[in-house]
Amino acid sequence: MPETLFYHLERRALEEVLPGLMEKSRARGWKALIRADTADRADAIDTLLWTYDDQSFLPHAQLGDGDAARQPVLITVEDGNPNAAEIMFFVGGAQPGDWASLNDLSRIVMLFDGRDAAALSSARTAWKDAKAAGHDVTYWKESSSGKFEKQN
Repeated sequence: MPETLFYHLERRALEEVLPGLMEKSRARGWKALIRADTADRADAIDTLLWTYDDQSFLPHAQLGDGDAARQPVLITVEDGNPNAAEIMFFVGGAQPGDWASLNDLSRIVMLFDGRDAAALSSARTAWKDAKAAGHDVTYWKESSSGKFEKQN
């Protein structure tokens, strides 16, 4: 059963947090999949990962751009795991269609904006669904320094 982490964004925006999480995932040797809620958000993430740091290169693609199976970071709005990712990120309120279908992953990360009531509600539903499916869920909150700290 994959470890399922809920990251509550309160101080920083997704655009400030996601590139660093992608770099950490790649440093572990993991392939990553980012599931966005809309095609517009997927496009924005694609642009972000190309432009977030002039000194870094994070190879990635959107589903439909080249061979999905070869992509170390794949962005999609579709269900499935076409690049055989070890870690899957859900952003913008995207939700798994079936939590049981994610059991082959090492980690699942749900990123949600704590300043958005709809995002909070969606995250609460996802938490309940993940627990009901038997996932080991943990809740991470930004500290005043901007680091994520596990909450009990």
